[in-house]
Amino acid sequence: MKASSFFTKEQQAKILASVKAAEEATSGEIRVHIETSCSGSVLDRAAWIFSKLGMYKTAERNGVLFYLAVTDKKFAIIGDAGINAKVPEGFWDAISGLLQKNFREGKFTEGLSEGIIKAGEQLKTHFPHKADDVNELSDEISFDKPAGA
Repeated sequence: MKASSFFTKEQQAKILASVKAAEEATSGEIRVHIETSCSGSVLDRAAWIFSKLGMYKTAERNGVLFYLAVTDKKFAIIGDAGINAKVPEGFWDAISGLLQKNFREGKFTEGLSEGIIKAGEQLKTHFPHKADDVNELSDEISFDKPAGA
C-alpha cells in the first residue's frame, strides 16, 4: 500500500480539519507526514523528516510532526525544542498511547485526529494565538519523500 492512497480523500480532509482546528487557538504548527515504509529507527526518520520539512524554522520553535509509516506500522510524534521545554513530562507518551490504541483497532484517521487535537490543546496552553500570528508551515499532509529531500 502506498502512503498517498492509505487514507481516502475524505479521511485526509478530516485529518486536515483537525490540524486547522488545533492551530486555530495557537501559534504552534502541526504537520502530518505519511510514508509507505520506514526500515530503520522511526524516531530517527521522523526527526529527519521534521528537518526536511523545515519545521525547526518556526519563530517560537513550536512545531509538532505526526509521522506514520503505513506498511511497517510505525509512527512517531516529534515536538520542537520550544514545545518540549514546556509540555509536562510524559505528554508525548500519552498522545502516543492514544494513537497506538486507535491504530490497533484500525482507526487510523480517528487516532491521528484525536492526537492532533490533544497536541493543539497543549500548544494553546503554552503558545496562545496572537493577533499577528501567521501560519508558518503548510497544513497539508505530506507523503513519502518531501520536497528538497
